[in-house]
Parts: sequence; C-alpha cells; structure tokens
Amino acid sequence: MPLTEAAKLFGSRPDSFAADLSPSGDRVVYLSAIGGSKTAVDVLDVATGKTTRLTTSDGRPASLTSCEFASDTMLICEFGGMTNLVGQMVGFSRLFAIDTTKASIKSLGVRATDRDQGLHQNDGEILDWLPDEKRAAVLMAREYVPQSGRTGSIIESQEKVGGLGVDRIDLQNLQTTSIEKPRQNGWRYLTDGHGNVRVVGVYEVVGDSQQLTGRIRYQYRRANDKKWIDLSTYDGVNNKGLNPVAVDQPSDSLYFLQALNGRDALYRMRLDGSGTAQLVAKNDRVDIDGVVRVTRGSPVIGYRYTDDVQHTVYTDPTFRDLATKLGRALPNTPLVEFAGSSRDGTKLLIHSASDRDAGTYYLLDRASSKMSPIMADRSNLDGKVLAPVKSITYPSADGKQIPAYLTMSADGPATNRPAIVLPHGGPSARDEWGFDWLAQFLASQGYVVIQPNYRGSAGYGDDFMGDNAFRDWKTAMSDIRDSAKYLVDKGIADPKRMAIVGWSYGGYAALQSAVTDPDRYKAVVAIAPVTDLSALRTDAEGYTNADIAKDFIGKGPNLQAGSPLHHASAIKVPVLLAHGDLDGNVRIAHSQRMEAALKRNGTPVEFLRYKDLEHQLDDSDARTELLTHIGALLDRTIGH
Repeated sequence: MPLTEAAKLFGSRPDSFAADLSPSGDRVVYLSAIGGSKTAVDVLDVATGKTTRLTTSDGRPASLTSCEFASDTMLICEFGGMTNLVGQMVGFSRLFAIDTTKASIKSLGVRATDRDQGLHQNDGEILDWLPDEKRAAVLMAREYVPQSGRTGSIIESQEKVGGLGVDRIDLQNLQTTSIEKPRQNGWRYLTDGHGNVRVVGVYEVVGDSQQLTGRIRYQYRRANDKKWIDLSTYDGVNNKGLNPVAVDQPSDSLYFLQALNGRDALYRMRLDGSGTAQLVAKNDRVDIDGVVRVTRGSPVIGYRYTDDVQHTVYTDPTFRDLATKLGRALPNTPLVEFAGSSRDGTKLLIHSASDRDAGTYYLLDRASSKMSPIMADRSNLDGKVLAPVKSITYPSADGKQIPAYLTMSADGPATNRPAIVLPHGGPSARDEWGFDWLAQFLASQGYVVIQPNYRGSAGYGDDFMGDNAFRDWKTAMSDIRDSAKYLVDKGIADPKRMAIVGWSYGGYAALQSAVTDPDRYKAVVAIAPVTDLSALRTDAEGYTNADIAKDFIGKGPNLQAGSPLHHASAIKVPVLLAHGDLDGNVRIAHSQRMEAALKRNGTPVEFLRYKDLEHQLDDSDARTELLTHIGALLDRTIGH
C-alpha cells in the first residue's frame, strides 16, 4: 500500500467509539472523530437511520471521552484533558448532562466558590444510573475541595473538610441530595446498581504532604443497614489483599480479585456479615481480568481472562447460549462483547472485532432474533485486506517462554523480510490479540512486526512481572532482544533490515535497546519516550503518588545505567522522536534532552513536537504526519 494512503488510513481516528444504547433500545449514542483532534457526540435513531449531532469538543486541550444514556432523552457525557499549571502537568475531567429534547447542557460537578481551598481537578463519576426510578436521576461520586469558613461565622477560622461524597442528582432540575457525606481521602464507592451504596474505599496517606501509600481500606454494608463493616485493606503496590470489582444485587454478593498462587483469581463473597467467600475462577497461566455484565449495574453474567487471546466465560446459561449463537453468526470477528442493553433486556448493542477488523456495532432484537449492523469503528478500512496477527512464544536467553504477537501481510515472502520490533508501553501493561492501528500500518508497508510481552508485562502473574521493567530493565531489554533473534533464527526476518519502534515505555525500550544492542537495529522510532530514569523520579515530585512512583522506578546506579539519555553516544543509527507538549505521563523534556544529546554526538535525529496534545497524540492529522515520517525513515534504512 502506498505510504501516503496508508498513513492517512491508519492515522485517522475511529468513526465511532464508546457507544451506548438508550433504555428503550431505539437510539444509540456514540463518539465520533470528525477531523484532527475534534470529537462529536452523535445520536443515531435506529428506526430511521438519522443521526443528530449534539455537541463537539476541540481536543486541545480537552476531549470528549464518553457519553451514556441516563434516560431516553438525557445523556451524561465526560470530557477531560491536561493543563500545565505553574510547571506541573495536571489532569482534569468534567461531567455534564445533555437534554436531547432541548439541546441544553448542564454541569454536574460541584461549583467552585471563592472559599475553596483547593483545585477542582475532577468532578467525579456516575456510580448508579438508578434504573428503578421514573425520573432521570443518578448517584454520583462527587469531589469536594476543602473550604474556609464563611466570614463572620463562628467557624471562620476553621476549614470545611473536602473529600469524595455521594450525591443523588435529579437530572431535570439538578436538585441534589447528599447520600454519603464527603470522606477525606475517599477513593471509591460501589453500589448494587439499584441505588444502594454497599462498599467504600479510603486510601491511606502519610506525612505532611499526604503521600499515598498504595493501600486502600475497604468497608461494606449489609442490605438495608447503614452500619459500615470492615472488609479488607488492599495493597495496590504489591497486589496483596482483597480488591473489590463489583456488587451483584441478585445474589447480594461482592465480586473481588485476590492473588492465588501468584495470579489474580476471582471470588464472590456474600455481603450478609458472614464473610463467606468462594472461588469463582482461576487460571494457571494468566490473571482473571474481571467480571462481565450486559450493561452498567446489571447482574454479573461471567468473567474474562486473556492468554493468547481474550476469553469470556459466561456463568449465566442464557448468555452462554446467546454468546455461542453470536460466535456462529460472527465467525470472522470473534472478539464479541455486550456494549449496551435496553432497560427490559430485549435489545442488545453488540460490538464485534478481530485482528483484521477494528470492529462493528450491531443491534440485536432478542424477540425476533434479528441482528443488524449499525456502524463500523473505522469505515475507511472497509474492503481493505489487513495483515493477520498470530500468537506465538519464543525462548528467552535464560530459557523462559515469552509470549508475543506476529503481524505479517500475506502478500509478501514468508522469509527474509524487513522487520520491526514493537514493544508495548506501560511497562505494566501488555499487548493483546486484536486490531492495532500502528502494527497494521507497519505491516501494510511490507514489514513483519513482532510485539513481545516481555517480562514486566501485566496479566501473567507475579513471577512474570518480577521487579517491574524499570527496576529490572535488563531483563526486559534481553527479552526484547530475543524477540528480534527469534525472527532471524526462524528465517522470517533479514538480520540486516531490522528497526525498533515504541511508544511511552516502548519508546524507552527502543532507545535503550539501541544502546545495549547497537548492531541490531538500523533505525529507532521513540514516541513519547522516557529517556532519563532520574528525571522521571523528579517529574513525580509534587504529586501525592510521588513516593509510589519513585519506588517503582528504583534508585541507585541502575538509574544512570538504564537511561538512554546518558548513553546517547552509543546510538549511531537514525532516530525519530515524537512528543506532545501536554503529555502528563512523560514530560516532553525527555525528548527535548534526547534530541540535544543525539545532535551533540552527531547522530541523525528528527523531532516531531505536537502542540497541545497529550500522551496518545489523539489527533488524526498528527498521527497521519507521524506515520508518514515513520514510513519515510524505515524506507530509507530497511525498506525494499
């Protein structure tokens, strides 16, 4: 595929995403990329096929991230972004209600006042959509900032403590009723989906700077009881303890994840005060990811886990049978999930995708058994032949089997191809089988692409995670090196035509691999990369998770040894850097300093800087330009 065409096709953001079905099942709301960084809220009338556009966001700096039906006529949407506040990158999010009959927009956050003693960073989140109520209303966890006393009052010198509370909000008139008073250091609440707050979590802090420890103390309530009962303390840093996932109203139970033999297993515990828990699911290879529901707050119908592909296990026999039928109806797009449901459950919004198909939304009428496609995620790829993705494992230098994914188009030679190593970000993340726009772009240009889930990747248990891929970067780099070796040993790749491309930690891995394995790659692409581990520790200062972040990164001589910035002279091949200047994950200074260091050493380097964009460069024009430059660099260095 010609480079210019491929860059535009794969660089374009999706036509439709984050869809939801109305309570009646007659309308679908979804977000749509409409050029550059702009995003629209569109509502589709299923019967007529007519689409109505309600509002848009510019994406610089704030973007729409979700829109869901609270009633047939009322939507709740969220937008958020990053801002540079006196040298600190600060994220923010806002919730607002849209009355589709009036096209009116109302804010759902706590209003700022002149007595506020803090920053209104986030409005909060919708906890419960109150499906049993006739009026459109929700339960919302709302962030309250501390306030000073009113002038002239007896508490003038005191402060009103802020925190996370729960309010019932009538969406017609915005009348608010306090359900749970704000808790200082409140972390999260869980409801049963029918208006009852059943679980609360409060995070533990230490010191004058209120540093997070990573530990959360959970309590729960019995049904129809206001008394809170201690449940557990979950240590998120070490993944120890009971981690609540969902409250299931029909069984009056809490589903939670807890480590079993080094991997997350799923349990269910009755919330009757007995503390009785039973194992629901475990897997000897990978973590259980969580529970499956048809729609928010509905009963739990199954659970998911991901080994070489994602699996959904349905514990509800009705949906097990339905999933089997959907699998037969959609054999070429096996990644099937329920994206929404009408309130009576007779109509379902289905999303189906695969490695070569970004996905399609379908509306299923269960009464008539009729299912119709209503919109595609990426209509510009319709009719395009994409590259298949194969799950593989390869041996590491110390004898471990490392999982990976191999993407290679079918219209080229099976051997001696130019190759790209594409390590994922995180580092505590993982790649999964499915559509990947960056890997598909590279495959469209004739490259074989390997995506290694190196040690330090999430989902494979504590032993595979190890000491994490920052503290133990040597093991991660070794596994990444062995993925390239695998391609050569199998005859798939030409050892003289290999490059490495990565984003975030993947960008770090690309640069560090060029340092530790300088003769392997002929070009490096690092998008939003970490380049200096000591600077990454410094970047965390001023935030409440600074101690956790610094511990995760590590300390001592390993910081300099593991920082490509300090070894830029070892990189002799061309480098392409790209970064958004509102990146709150990795500061743009990492790329700026790396560019300067490479130039001082005479290494060819190009730096694409994107104004007002965040870590994901969520802009079709920016991504198209980026892919064009990646393609040009690879053509010059390892192309045909």
